[in-house]
Amino acid sequence: MITTDLVDDVRRVTIDRPERRNALTSAGLDALRRTVEEADASVIVIRGAGSAFCAGADLDEVADLGREGAAEFARRGQRTARAIGETDGVVLAAIDGPARGGGLELALACDLRVATPEATFGEPGVTFGLFGAWGGTVRLPRVLGEGAAMDLALSGRVVDAEEALRMGLVSRIVDDPWTVATGIARNDPYALAATKRRLRDDRPVAEQEEREAEAFAELIARYEPEDR
Repeated sequence: MITTDLVDDVRRVTIDRPERRNALTSAGLDALRRTVEEADASVIVIRGAGSAFCAGADLDEVADLGREGAAEFARRGQRTARAIGETDGVVLAAIDGPARGGGLELALACDLRVATPEATFGEPGVTFGLFGAWGGTVRLPRVLGEGAAMDLALSGRVVDAEEALRMGLVSRIVDDPWTVATGIARNDPYALAATKRRLRDDRPVAEQEEREAEAFAELIARYEPEDR
């Protein structure tokens, strides 16, 4: 279900279940988490095989879960999303086609979301009595702001790439997200990791600033004269 390869110094991670629009089972979530945690590149691209990015949870599995099983399934998705956010590598979601429910939630955990013109986005859970439980209720308002997050999550509507760009859900619309990933990969890997850690820091401002100064000093200490 999860395949991976290294291309042009970028770790490419593919959710490879196109016959189910790349919907993820428990096993698929665990495999995705392990693949991201073990990634050996400064830039990681998560993408979907076929015509979709990811349809979210495999509802055939979800339908058979009891209360405790459902809670564990949600925690699995949350662990995977946290792994995406916490890895040192810059994680880019290359979204070509639908990103729905848990698929959108995993994209929200990425550092960058880059869409093609064919990408669409939605949190349809409320339309069939559910909601996103892979950290989506936490990350969606952080990315969009409360008003836009409420609108998207409570309506269950689908937005296209242009509206997603206006909302701040994606940072770019390009024909080939791979070009964005390879451009980022040309930057210094230590600087990329340090910058990601600082931008992700949610400690009080004074603590963030101190850590920022320390991280900057560490990068300066690595410089050789020819790098200047």
